[in-house]
Amino acid sequence: ELTASSLKTQKSRRGIFLDWCDEAEVTDLNDLRGRDLLQFRTWRSDDLSPSSLEANMRTLRSFLERCVNFDAVPPSLPEKVDIPAVDGENASRGEYVPSEQAERILDHLDQYEYATVEHVIWLLMTTAGLRLSAVRSIDVDDFSSTSDGGHLHLNHRPDSDTPLKNKSESERIVHLPEYVDQVLDDYVETNRPDVTDEYGRQPLVASEHGRVARTTIRKYGYKWTRPCVVDGTCPHGVPDEEIESCEARQSSSHAYKCPGSSSPHPIRRGYITHELNMGVPKAVISDRCDVSSEVIDEHYDERSDEERMELRTEIRNSTYKTEDESGYAQ
Repeated sequence: ELTASSLKTQKSRRGIFLDWCDEAEVTDLNDLRGRDLLQFRTWRSDDLSPSSLEANMRTLRSFLERCVNFDAVPPSLPEKVDIPAVDGENASRGEYVPSEQAERILDHLDQYEYATVEHVIWLLMTTAGLRLSAVRSIDVDDFSSTSDGGHLHLNHRPDSDTPLKNKSESERIVHLPEYVDQVLDDYVETNRPDVTDEYGRQPLVASEHGRVARTTIRKYGYKWTRPCVVDGTCPHGVPDEEIESCEARQSSSHAYKCPGSSSPHPIRRGYITHELNMGVPKAVISDRCDVSSEVIDEHYDERSDEERMELRTEIRNSTYKTEDESGYAQ
């Protein structure tokens, strides 16, 4: 009874639930409990706006209701899926990593983690606004240096486990600043493991085992957005002398437990918001980041009405040069 598009969406959402089950070592539906469903909701909420989280949790409840018919889960389990209520403003806005925080993180990585895979991942997210799937999809041959920076050729390759969000429509060439180009050159030359993935391709973002997993990229997002790691203090009430014993500080695998940490999607949202604040036209952002102007308005534009007005004024003033030239009738 579903359209092909709706069916694809439902399968994708269930696939993400399966990814979480793998990560949480849940191998049998009979082992699922209400606490597990709450943990999944918390895990999933880090990557989604409230409205998207609501849709994802509704799909999960529908799936579990179907499982009841096959005696795969207890009849009471679907009711334990906590579906958030969303409205108006909350449906289209979410958290984002401010440019000031991203700059501090990059300064730290540049000093202490130069040209490591974590440094490279963060540069790709914060200087090109790439999605997690795009970061993971890049091969060494997709990167090239030019006289004024670097170029990334993003390609949709679903048959070898690196699809892009909008399939072939997501394919594009992205320019990188000269400094980023230099870091990537140094990474490939000195720190990148000499490995291929299971399809014989050479991933740019690699580990000793091949192409990095999605969970690894997500982990590095959480790891470096913990405020205590870069700033040395905790804005969430943990005294300085107790920071080292905080569970979220113990390892990068526990970083997501910090209320101040963020997954890759808020980093992308912060990048797009900064581009808007700097006056970059939406059409340019749309092409560079593979996102429509409508979606930018609904999910990424965090500016207040006053900020939009001030930017419009600056652009008009720079265009007309003087106030005497700024009137249509003049």
